[in-house]
Amino acid sequence: MVSRLVDVTPVVPADQLVAQMVPPSMFDDVSFDSYIPDSSQPSQAAAVTACRAFAEDVVAQRAPKKGLFGRRSKAVHGTGIYLDGGFGVGKTHLLTSIYHRCPEPKAFGTFVELTHVVGALGFNRAVEELSGHSVLCIDEFELDDPGDTMLVSRLLAELTTAGVSVAATSNTLPEQLGEGRFAAKDFMREIRKMSGIFESIRVDGPDYRHRNLPPAPDPMSDADLEAEAATEPGATLDDFEALCEHLSTLHPSKYNRLVDGVTRVCLRDVQPLPDQSIALRVVVLADRLYDAGIPVRNSGAKLDAIFTEEMISGGYRKKYLRATSRLLALSRFETVGGGD
Repeated sequence: MVSRLVDVTPVVPADQLVAQMVPPSMFDDVSFDSYIPDSSQPSQAAAVTACRAFAEDVVAQRAPKKGLFGRRSKAVHGTGIYLDGGFGVGKTHLLTSIYHRCPEPKAFGTFVELTHVVGALGFNRAVEELSGHSVLCIDEFELDDPGDTMLVSRLLAELTTAGVSVAATSNTLPEQLGEGRFAAKDFMREIRKMSGIFESIRVDGPDYRHRNLPPAPDPMSDADLEAEAATEPGATLDDFEALCEHLSTLHPSKYNRLVDGVTRVCLRDVQPLPDQSIALRVVVLADRLYDAGIPVRNSGAKLDAIFTEEMISGGYRKKYLRATSRLLALSRFETVGGGD
C-alpha cells in the first residue's frame, strides 16, 4: 500500500529544533573552492574573496585567546555579511561555504525556518539556544512581513551582542529584477539598529537554473499518477486538499520531518488554493521538498496554478513565485541540484 503524508505526524522535541538547522543535503560537499565564478561577472570572484575572509574572521574570533594572567580576553561582538543578488547566482553556495568553514556550534536556515524556530521555542529560549554559536546563516532573508522582520531584527541584535556572527542572503526572483527588487538598502533600513556590522556584497549574474526551461508540465491522469506512486519505493500519494488540511495541523518547523525518507511526492487533484493561510504553508512544504530534492508529480491543475493571481499580486508575491519556481523544478527532474 502506498504511504500518505497525511498519515504522518512528526514529533520534533524543542531541544532538536536548533540542532536540525543545517544546510540542505544537496550542499554537503560545497566549498569556496567549488564555487566557479563567471569570468564575465567580476562581482562573483569578489564575493568569494569577501565570504572567505568573513569565515576566516569568525574562525579567528573563536580561537582560544588569553590575556594577562591567563584570563580570557574580552569577548568580541558578532560581525555580519549580506549577499545581495538575483536568484540562481550562487548565493546559497557561498552561504553554505561560510557555514562549513566556521566552527561548531553553528546554525543554518532560511528566514522562514528561523521565524518558525523562534515561534516554537519562544524568543528568550531561542536566544539562549543560539547565543553560543559561532555563526548564524540565514538564507532568503525576507521583508514582506513587518512582524517577522522586527522579530528577526531583534533576535539578531541580541545574538550579535553575544558574539554570534551573521551571514544572510536575499531572496530575489528573476521576475522581480526590474520592479523594486529586494536590495541592500532595504535590508539595511529594516535592521538599521545594527546595520553597521553588516558588509553588503553584490553578486551579479544570470539565473543558471531558469535558462530556457519549458512551461509547467501537463498534469498526469489519476490512473497514471497512482501507478507511478505504486511502483516507486518510498513514494507518497495524497489528495491535495487533504494534504493541505493536514499541513494546517502541523507547526511548519515539523515539515522537514514530514518528508524525511520520502523519494517522491504524488499529489492527486491539485487545485488553486482557497486562502492565504494554507498557501503560505504550501510555500514552506515546497521549500522543504526542494531542499531534499524530492520530485513532485500531480494530477488536476498545473503546479503553476496553485497560487491565484490575487495571491501573487499581493504582499507575499516573492514567496509564491519562489515556491512555484521550485515546484516546477521538482516536477521536471528526478533530482534537483544547485542552489541560489
